[in-house]
Amino acid sequence: MRIVIALLAGGLFGAGLLVSGMTDTAKVQGWLDLFGNWDPTLAFVLGGAILPMLVAWRIAARRDRAVLGNALPQPSEPVIDGSLIGGSALFGFGWALVGLCPGPAMAVLGFGGTNAMIFFAAMIGGMMAWGGRSLIRRGTPA
Repeated sequence: MRIVIALLAGGLFGAGLLVSGMTDTAKVQGWLDLFGNWDPTLAFVLGGAILPMLVAWRIAARRDRAVLGNALPQPSEPVIDGSLIGGSALFGFGWALVGLCPGPAMAVLGFGGTNAMIFFAAMIGGMMAWGGRSLIRRGTPA
């Protein structure tokens, strides 16, 4: 049952990315181009994503288990450090340059051709390189 629900949730998420324009790299770059040809339409997409999550977080805060029975993870303490700031800056630069972030990058694999596959492979390689670096830095065994 968990696999079916994960498949349905992933399909709904991918369809939402496609319908909203988040997989259109030119549209995303237009939204991020504040001082050029700015396209504000994706602000409504992001706002529309925040509202249901506010409700979901309120509901989750009152529960100790997820709908399917898994324990809900406790929220971590917010820590703003150099890694968070640097990672956020790299994410933003990459998003602005390419017009894709991890979710839409996975969604465009089905229709984005070779460029989408190259970007996805580079993204995964960067994640693995950073993850390995952070594991070594923390002294956590791989």
